[in-house]
Amino acid sequence: MEETVKTAEATLRYARISARKVKIVADLIRGKEVSEALAIVKFTPKASSDIIEKLLKSAIANAENNHGMDSKKLYVAEIYANQGPTLKRIRPAAKGSAVRIRKRTSHITIVLKERE
Repeated sequence: MEETVKTAEATLRYARISARKVKIVADLIRGKEVSEALAIVKFTPKASSDIIEKLLKSAIANAENNHGMDSKKLYVAEIYANQGPTLKRIRPAAKGSAVRIRKRTSHITIVLKERE
């Protein structure tokens, strides 16, 4: 008989940062223990660090309160950032022309699992 592994997740949709920037920090904490992941994110000087830290804390709270999991056994099983819709803005350029500005968004998901 197969044993089901408890998972807890947190998702942030439409974050105003490009998925490419988020993936840099996401790759650092994938597979790490939750306490170690929080320490890494706290001291990584990247724009997405604050966003990921808040989302990670939310995922830990979900695990404890909604799924009754032990926070000391948790690790980051999955973390991924997918591209969201792009906000298109226009900036005036030389000779009466216009340049498109793409304000990119992303959807970030963190999945936590419990180690045996």
